[in-house]
Amino acid sequence: MATLNWIGKEAVVNHDKEVPFKLLEKVPSASVGKESKNLIIHGDNLEALKALMPFYKGKVKCIYIDPPYNTGNEKWKFNDNVNSPKIREWIGKVVGAESEDLTRHDKWLCMMYPRLKLLKDLLTDDGVLFISIDENEIGNIILLAKEIFGDDSNDFLIWRKTGKQSNTKRIARVKTTHEYILVIYKNKGQISLSKIKLMPQWQNEYTNPDNDKRGIYKQGIISNKEEYSNPKSKNFYAITTPGGKVYSREWYISKKEFDYLLADNRIYFPKSGNGVPAKKIFQDEEQSYYLDSIIDRMGDFTSAREEIIELFGDKDIFTTPKPRKLIKELIRCASTSDSIILDSFSGSGTSGHAVLDLNKEDGGNRQFILVEMEDDVAKKITAERVKRAIKKFDYNDGFEYCELAKPLFNEKGQINEACSYDELASYIYFTETQTNIDKKSLKDPFIGESHGVSYFLIYAGKDKNDLTRETLLNLKVSGSAVIYADRCLVDEEELKAKGVVFKQIPYEIKVY
Repeated sequence: MATLNWIGKEAVVNHDKEVPFKLLEKVPSASVGKESKNLIIHGDNLEALKALMPFYKGKVKCIYIDPPYNTGNEKWKFNDNVNSPKIREWIGKVVGAESEDLTRHDKWLCMMYPRLKLLKDLLTDDGVLFISIDENEIGNIILLAKEIFGDDSNDFLIWRKTGKQSNTKRIARVKTTHEYILVIYKNKGQISLSKIKLMPQWQNEYTNPDNDKRGIYKQGIISNKEEYSNPKSKNFYAITTPGGKVYSREWYISKKEFDYLLADNRIYFPKSGNGVPAKKIFQDEEQSYYLDSIIDRMGDFTSAREEIIELFGDKDIFTTPKPRKLIKELIRCASTSDSIILDSFSGSGTSGHAVLDLNKEDGGNRQFILVEMEDDVAKKITAERVKRAIKKFDYNDGFEYCELAKPLFNEKGQINEACSYDELASYIYFTETQTNIDKKSLKDPFIGESHGVSYFLIYAGKDKNDLTRETLLNLKVSGSAVIYADRCLVDEEELKAKGVVFKQIPYEIKVY
């Protein structure tokens, strides 16, 4: 299997385990609605992914990310707290401000590696990860994906980002009109992508020569040429145009369907009476296809900017958005109607908008989780775009806006006082069982049961978290049990006789 080496790799290989687990703090004033399962999180996406792990590990069906392309001019920052001299030299420095920075690719890989590891853990076994990227890092990200997900784990798509041709004299020998989308499968053998919906190719092809009230349309070919037709085919039949011309040939549609389209004025006969009849394909009609490796009918930069203008009235509020149609169709093909969708480089919030749009279209109940690090973007653009879209398009859902709060454990290794029973219990259950728990099933002090072992947490406040004989009797333990508390005042032999294992808060709580 291919592997990739770079400066600083040894410092980040296990960095995802070193990232502190932080609590999510809801901000009602920045949210829309109450108790929505959709989340918009402001904070470093590495810390956010770690915070999501106890609740969403193995539950996210589709992930789309649009990370920095590392062009040399983006001024993205590498601020991960990696305890390594090689990495610490880069902490807080602008990466790639100059294209001559020969270490910018190493820094980008150091940034991406731990994030991809956590994204893999969050995916369902049949989950799919899409990564938008361009030529600056396409080679590196493919090798990185192979190392983390496996050698036969990916495909990639070519997305046409602009449809405009240009005669402007340029120094570049080839005008770049595309980007890439890397498709990464958690388990390729378990995944089957669904069909997407595409608009017919319409640029410079739609007209309305007979003034059809339904608008402009493309004339779709519906027959073979006469010399290539098979007279024995079941779809070989004759039709007569209004001008009296008879066509006997093999058609792509049955005679019954032809007559149906004719009755609905969906067959165009050229005015001369001698032209070939064609099917009217109207501009607003979508057709279903399986995902193709070349994408040129899912919007481009122009349509993406138009969507921003429609909501904000300002085309420059976010310079590089992706079109909603593109993200919507990627989600459609890689998820089901009740899937969880994650975008940890959410930027302008296109992914959240796409999920809401798709749910409205098919009545689905998909959930989105968006993460955005930049202070000026998260609330003013990401959340604001989704908020405006909900109002403008009458979407029947909202979102919870969250900030990353203090770490679960402070610098002295003690539990953060702001941590609730539910938050600590959920984290303990996750680290013990590597599975998530439904918070509704928590019944203080009982956390849950897994593989014949019951888990308890005594967490009632400062100096109230002792496991005493009275407490043990009240727990009514039957079978094997693990009990977390600050102190244990019960004899070890007595615990053993009852099948109980005591673990001290916080020192024996595992770190994920």
